[in-house]
Amino acid sequence: MSKPAFKPERTMWSKKFTYDHWMESTGLPVHKGFFVDDLRSVPLGWWEERQSRSAFIQLMGQEGVSSTRVSEIPPKETTKPLKFALDEVVYVASGQGMTTLWYDGSSVKKSFEWQAHSMFVVPHGCHHQFSSMRGDAPARLLHYNYLPIGLSAVPDPDFFFDNPRLAPDDAVGQEDLYSEAKMVESAQPDEALGLRVYWYGNFFPDMRAWDKLDANARRGAGGRSVYIQFPNSELSAHMSVFAAQTYKKAHRHGPGRAIIVPAGEGYSIMWEEGKEKVVVPWHECSMFVPPNRWFHQHFNVGATQARYLALHPPMQFHGHAEKVADRAKDQIEYPDEDAFIRRKFEEELGRRGVKSLMPPEAYTERNFEWSKSMGKR
Repeated sequence: MSKPAFKPERTMWSKKFTYDHWMESTGLPVHKGFFVDDLRSVPLGWWEERQSRSAFIQLMGQEGVSSTRVSEIPPKETTKPLKFALDEVVYVASGQGMTTLWYDGSSVKKSFEWQAHSMFVVPHGCHHQFSSMRGDAPARLLHYNYLPIGLSAVPDPDFFFDNPRLAPDDAVGQEDLYSEAKMVESAQPDEALGLRVYWYGNFFPDMRAWDKLDANARRGAGGRSVYIQFPNSELSAHMSVFAAQTYKKAHRHGPGRAIIVPAGEGYSIMWEEGKEKVVVPWHECSMFVPPNRWFHQHFNVGATQARYLALHPPMQFHGHAEKVADRAKDQIEYPDEDAFIRRKFEEELGRRGVKSLMPPEAYTERNFEWSKSMGKR
């Protein structure tokens, strides 16, 4: 029996996107709100069409821009083959397994192994399967893509899934397609964003251990970052790492940026300018999305370095000002922040029996150089 045609009822006054109607048509759970506590335990449902357990995550700030979904692969099992018309970032929340991909009309298949906290890209137009290699526990994957935008342009899911169009076999002859990413120096460095070098590739073996980072003084806390560009794709990402008992400066940008925590314990505060603040607790495998143009600020209250991975929306939604001078409006310096920010941080540390390692000068010197403070420790 063929599946019924997807025909959502839409009017010019509808507040739903085609993607919302499609999510609902699957019957899967749709997790909403400001954050997901743990991707490894978020409730899933059975997706008959895919013969797997899955759930959608549609947090405030994603609507109409980016898609996130959690899928689960039972021990020693392999998913049904799927062909998807868009590039997709996959982050491994738990488990150990293998991905196999191939193109129509080609005898060449590419396979590579992954583990918890690996990240890789499945290129558009290829068939792919995921296999769990452990016999004692399932694997959980987080999928990130731009399907909401695609369905707004072409409101037909069959256009994006298992479309018979033949894609170029880009995998042929590229034996290092999923080798470890390589560092590239930017031809046009963006010093305002801290972007001087980036990592180019579509396989990162363990985002908890990735240490090929660059200083990111602009955001404070002595933090370091790695910027990531995936081959032949507008998908991009970055990961930031910062020290225990410190916090980053508040900043804001556009919607659709999914933030995953590979390691650490802390919280973030998010707020629309002039409105109530929302506190988002996080730990390993938490996820949250800062809503469009909301300020947000990250706090490490754990005993070790914290790191967060941000999967970026399309460039049209990055939301950064074109002029460096205008970017000052999108970041709050430590001397200018609400007194609540520092008070809340010190209270959270006090509950854990530790004290802030923020240098006092950071609150008084607008051009404070964090590197000098780090050298005194």
